[in-house]
Amino acid sequence: MRKIVVNSTPLIALNNIGQLDLLEKVYGEVIIPTAVYEEVILDVKTVKPNDFIRESGFITIADIRNEEAKKLFGTSLHKGEVEVMILANEIKADLCIIDDLLARKYAKYHNLKVTGTIGVVLKSKQLGIVENVKTLLDELINAGMYIDTKLYSKVLEIAEEDNNS
Repeated sequence: MRKIVVNSTPLIALNNIGQLDLLEKVYGEVIIPTAVYEEVILDVKTVKPNDFIRESGFITIADIRNEEAKKLFGTSLHKGEVEVMILANEIKADLCIIDDLLARKYAKYHNLKVTGTIGVVLKSKQLGIVENVKTLLDELINAGMYIDTKLYSKVLEIAEEDNNS
């Protein structure tokens, strides 16, 4: 079974557009560190502030073992991002789902395989779980996620979708 560790932004973004279950459909069970759980539940950007993490049935919350490892990361990262990387190393995760560019760079530096919310959306199309990536991208943008226009176009190209549809 693959081990997938997820940061707060992808959880919030997918939950806000009613697509949290894409994580389960694509990856099965996913794992989040305690700091991510706390960020998500306390985040005011979460449209549905209920405890959707515990209610999901496919998200496991895990404590990191090495608290000292937090000191090795830059202060420009959020606690959740740091814990995602530490937990991913501790459990030898197959993939981290992180959106923040700086956090992704740190993760890659630590030899972790990384994707983001958009990668999850693309993967769900490749697997036939969703038919239209553009609709989901538009919903993510409408829910407050910033997606650069060049990236938007590139994602539609990869998904073999027309930008005008």
